[in-house]
Amino acid sequence: MVPLNAAAILRQTAAQLGFDALGIAPARAPAHADDLHAWLARSFQGEMNWLERAPDTRADPHRYDPTARTILVAGVSSRQTAPPLRRGRIAAYAQGSDYHEVLREKLQALARDTLTTWGGTSRICVDTSPLLEKPLAALAGIGWQGKNTLLIHREHGPWLLLGCLLTDLKISADPPGSDHCGTCTRCLDACPTRAFPQPYVLDARRCLAYLTIEYPGAIPEEFRPLVGDRLFGCDECLEVCPWNRHAQNAREIKLTPRPRPDLRDMLAWDDARFRSEFRGTPVFRLKRNRWLRNVSVVLGNIGDAADLPALESASRDGDALVREHAAWAMNRIRSRISGEA
Repeated sequence: MVPLNAAAILRQTAAQLGFDALGIAPARAPAHADDLHAWLARSFQGEMNWLERAPDTRADPHRYDPTARTILVAGVSSRQTAPPLRRGRIAAYAQGSDYHEVLREKLQALARDTLTTWGGTSRICVDTSPLLEKPLAALAGIGWQGKNTLLIHREHGPWLLLGCLLTDLKISADPPGSDHCGTCTRCLDACPTRAFPQPYVLDARRCLAYLTIEYPGAIPEEFRPLVGDRLFGCDECLEVCPWNRHAQNAREIKLTPRPRPDLRDMLAWDDARFRSEFRGTPVFRLKRNRWLRNVSVVLGNIGDAADLPALESASRDGDALVREHAAWAMNRIRSRISGEA
């Protein structure tokens, strides 16, 4: 039986488990869910073909789970400041352990300590399920979707990693969040590739996070210089958000940045070494070839003559993707050196 103070118990339990935010929403389509169809029609999803499957189900959580009556949306801050590498940047959320597992474990504990004891069933959804987590978080009152499409929280800015619990229990919902972006366009203006054709709309095909993580092929040459020193993801539109003035660094110890070798050393890694270094982290999903693709592009942008021997070796790699980007990087470095002469 659901207690009268269920919402208070859920928030208290969530805080004890290390969640930084919790909201409660009815299991229904969030505002602007139909915008997904228009976004897909413009092919803004790029190579992320899974987003095209069953868009009606993705837009309406009740289609995904007809038994669901309530959705709990919980968040953990990923904000970091410590650099994990000597050269190159990794997005804050990916500097430590895989957040999917971190959130999943916490959601399992939250369900076990509350929903299950109240006689309810639950379903955990962390990123890979066909749900619109950010619109649902806004529906649950955690915050609002900013002009960069990210969920913005009053205390944690745009840094929350989100997970959902769908339950068949009826629990009083929180009021939806309201937009507080006002006339601010800092996130849009900061984007290196102009990936926002309009406020609240992202063209993923131009996004550096997409190009360095989701995109499987050769990074288009027009975008390679704009990658800069970003190895995995891009936090540019997060870092400039004014709502960061209250944001604290992540409290979750598993998200603490891990030290890494220099980029030059990574170019010599075989598949076993890559797996050993990145198992249990978000970077692992790239696999060796896309990681070395990214390393090569970054060295092409910030490397020097001392990096040329390692890139020369990588240009003879067994993987064509690595070879192409290593050769491009060598040409970039040599052009800089000749220009400095």
